[in-house]
Order: sequence, then structure tokens, then C-alpha cells
Amino acid sequence: MRKDILNYQNTKATFYLGDCLNVLKQLPDNSVDLTITSPPYSDQRKNTYGGIHPNEYVKWFLPITAELLRVTKPTGTFILNIKEKVVGGERHTYVMELILEMRKQGWLWTEEFIWHKKNCYPGKWPNRFRDAWERLLQFNKNKKFNMYQDSVKVPIGDWSKTRLKNLSETDKKRDNSRVGSGFGKNVSKWVGKELVYPSNVLHMATESANKNHSATFPIGLPEWFIKLFTQEGDVVLDPFLGSGTTSVAASLLRRNSIGIEIVDKNYAIALQRFAHDTQQPIIKTTTKTIKVENGIITPSTNNSQLELLWTN
Repeated sequence: MRKDILNYQNTKATFYLGDCLNVLKQLPDNSVDLTITSPPYSDQRKNTYGGIHPNEYVKWFLPITAELLRVTKPTGTFILNIKEKVVGGERHTYVMELILEMRKQGWLWTEEFIWHKKNCYPGKWPNRFRDAWERLLQFNKNKKFNMYQDSVKVPIGDWSKTRLKNLSETDKKRDNSRVGSGFGKNVSKWVGKELVYPSNVLHMATESANKNHSATFPIGLPEWFIKLFTQEGDVVLDPFLGSGTTSVAASLLRRNSIGIEIVDKNYAIALQRFAHDTQQPIIKTTTKTIKVENGIITPSTNNSQLELLWTN
């Protein structure tokens, strides 16, 4: 295992090169405010992570979620980006099975967000349309958890200019649902508002800072959840760091972060990206030398400690 620590505006970004299960066991209990991650999907990312068969996925992932439960604060949140694989012409059930088993571990399945991928790949299949969304499952240890909803408000939209201009008598009072759901609305309460709470559907294009990396986690995704569930100085964890997106997002929002990555190449790219995106003048390494040439960072086999100037 290797550990590197980079600082940015009074925050600390800690990077670990190693198996996340082994690294997580070294983290203190109740020390993480938010975990957000996109683990390797079943039988995917074989070139980078080996791939896990759908029938083995729950068994493989449960020890990791057990450690995440331990390190998460009582007021903390776990956001899991995952999507079922098609096997034999139908969706496999490993995500649903995982949710059920995590609830047995003590997790509460609080909410489900949808990431609508605005630039999903085109294609044609005989029995389905192209995949344009993924799950973002929210888990908590308790029913009361930190959530800062005002931080993710969105503009109300142009529709309000005409819809709220002339209100009917029904609009001026609570109008309960006709189907007896208990829900209702009072349209007049929207008058004068410029910002409103968003829905649980996030519309973002895929992207990847590392074109050779198989994951396409857009930085806007962790940014949104970091704003929603943490405050400045809190701790954000990504046990499958990839090219370092979560760590960059956390530091730019003045949160501390912990990132774990098992693939050497991805780890080096994550360090390079963090230094570049946060415009780091100095990179401090704690276990191995990092070589910087023309803005490119590569790990070396030298075990000495070293401070290196970032070169643009």
C-alpha cells in the first residue's frame, strides 16, 4: 500500500494505492461524512479492474459496504453509482439483491437519484433502447442525517412567468391530490421565488479526465452530492477513485478527501489531475518519489520522501 497527501486551501486530500477493503480497515470508526463512488460494474472494466461476475457481485461488495458502514458518521451518507447488467436478454437482479443485503447490514436505503446521461451512446438493440440513465442509491446509518438542501437549489424556470401571473382560486390554497395519496400543492407559494429545490433526476453529460480510464464519472456529479450532504471541512471518501474526480471536487469545495485506487496507472493520473486542477505549486509525497516532467506525474520505485515543484 502507498499513501500520498496533498494540501489545498486548508484542506487535505489523502490518496491510497491499494485494495480498498484493506485500506478501509485502517480508517477510524465514524470518521467519514460522505462516501460517493462508482465501483466496477458487474463484468465491466475488465481491462482495469478484472470484472466481477453478476452472480458473485453481492458477495464481493458486501465486505466493502460493511467497512463503509463502520467508517461513516452517524449523520453521514453513502451514495452508490451503479447499474444492472443485461444477462441472457434480461436485467440481472444483483443491484436489488445488494440493496436487500445492505439493509440487513444496518444500512437504510433512504433515496434513489437518477443520473440522466445527456450524451449517452447511440445504438440499436432488438429488445431495448439505449441506456441513458444510471442509479445513484442513497444509504444512511440513521433517519436523521446531515442534508443541506438550500445549497443545491436551481432556478425556477421561465414557465413561472406565465403560470404564476394569473392565479385561480384553487391556486391560492392547498389543492390535495384526487387519488388520496396525501400529497397536495399550493401554487401561490411559488410566487416571487427565483430558486427552488431540484428533483431527484440529475441531467449531466458523461466525461472522463482520463481518456484511457473506463469510467465516465462527471465532476458535476460528486460536486452536487458534496454540496448536498457536507459542509466545508467535512470528509469525503471515494474507495474506487479512478482518475481522481471525487478528490478534485471535494478540495475545490474545501472539503477533506480520502481516495483509494488499486490500479497503479489510474493512481498516478489521479495525482497528476489533482495537482493540475487545484494548481498545486508543491506536491508532497509520503512514501514514494513522484516524478514530474512537463506536467506529467509518474510513480517511481524510489522509496525516499521528496517535495517536488509542479511544472506547467
